[in-house]
Amino acid sequence: MTKVALLGAGGKMGVRLATNLARTDFEVAHVEVSPAGQARLKAETGLGCVPQEAALAGAEVVILAVPDTVIGKVAGAVVPQLAPGTMVVVLDAAAPFAGHLPERADITYFVTHPCHPPIWNDEDTPEGRADHFGGVAAKQGVVNALMQGPREHYALGDSIARAIYAPVARSHEVTVRQMAMLEPGLSETVCASLLAVMREALDECVARSGVSHDCARDFLLGHMNILGAVLFNEREGAFSDACNKAIEFGKPMLMRDDWKRVFDWDEVEASIHRIT
Repeated sequence: MTKVALLGAGGKMGVRLATNLARTDFEVAHVEVSPAGQARLKAETGLGCVPQEAALAGAEVVILAVPDTVIGKVAGAVVPQLAPGTMVVVLDAAAPFAGHLPERADITYFVTHPCHPPIWNDEDTPEGRADHFGGVAAKQGVVNALMQGPREHYALGDSIARAIYAPVARSHEVTVRQMAMLEPGLSETVCASLLAVMREALDECVARSGVSHDCARDFLLGHMNILGAVLFNEREGAFSDACNKAIEFGKPMLMRDDWKRVFDWDEVEASIHRIT
């Protein structure tokens, strides 16, 4: 039985991971320094915590379920205590990409992050349809990066990822650099920003036209569904000539000509350094 030390077990993400790991054959030792976090873990999962030293003793995998802003501090304190060959699992590429993990050649660094359940899926239960974040009832993809360590450790890291983000539909192997392009580049800088603009557009439409919020929301989300399904090849189809003409004239009004600079590596690196 593989022993896993879960650090930050009482945080929002830590409780999610602890809940899923409890359904597996992993032997899990939970660590949480905050009394409020310890109480949260106990209330939501019935699980208790142990001192960090006891959790790390004999652990083959250490999961850092802590915020990006403290990954460097926590890893700096924990990594020197680990036995050679231990796997350290980080849940986001930001801190590893920014160089906040301590250098130690005889341990494995494995980075994993959820894709979250897709908009178009085949969930056939109310719980699955209501699980927008993932890790509860809806299937999702995950991305994994074996940052350093022996190749045979990838299978262990992938099994951890499939456990903590279950149910998992697909697992994609990438590099840490590629994961940084996916987030914050694609998912936050582009997707979250454009969705925020769409929400502002909905409010502006309501204010200027006088239609109700519910009317505008139904209209926007319905069109988002069918237009997105065509654009992302979820179904065959084509936009009308009028829609294509609106896109032709709308994009220059909404987007700067050089907007794809957000994917330049200096921009990705600057974004990551701002959040770590």
